[in-house]
Amino acid sequence: MAGTTVWSSPAMTKIFVDSDEGFRHTDAMASKPPRPTEAELSILRVFWDRGAQSVREVHHTLNQSKPTGYTTVLKLLQIMTEKGLVQRDETKRPQIYVPRLSQQQTQRQLLGDLLQRAFGGSVKALVLQAIASKKSSPAELEAIEQFLDRFEGEKK
Repeated sequence: MAGTTVWSSPAMTKIFVDSDEGFRHTDAMASKPPRPTEAELSILRVFWDRGAQSVREVHHTLNQSKPTGYTTVLKLLQIMTEKGLVQRDETKRPQIYVPRLSQQQTQRQLLGDLLQRAFGGSVKALVLQAIASKKSSPAELEAIEQFLDRFEGEKK
């Protein structure tokens, strides 16, 4: 293979990996927020209910409903920080964590993901399945009906 350049040297591999590292961590790649796990959602609920918290405060709250180790909570918060689910204020001691997205934003993200994956984007199928899967109270059904009436009125 006279005249061809071979790009498989260890030095070229290192250059590619190093330059690719920056590309993989750009904001364009992170435009869709990560989907939180069940454990991460438990922690997010603590923040949504109580506001900014330290690791110890989150641990104390979680421990009231289910025994959880302090180091487990700490590690989960570190992972959640890396994933962009929470922000850590390192200027204070102890460090304080806050969620990056509100409860409503997270619920919309999760619902949108479920809508696409399980219902092929059909809002009608999602709503009908939600209503059929759990007995709704008369007040809930009334609220749904009022919302649909209001929504239908906006479309006209």
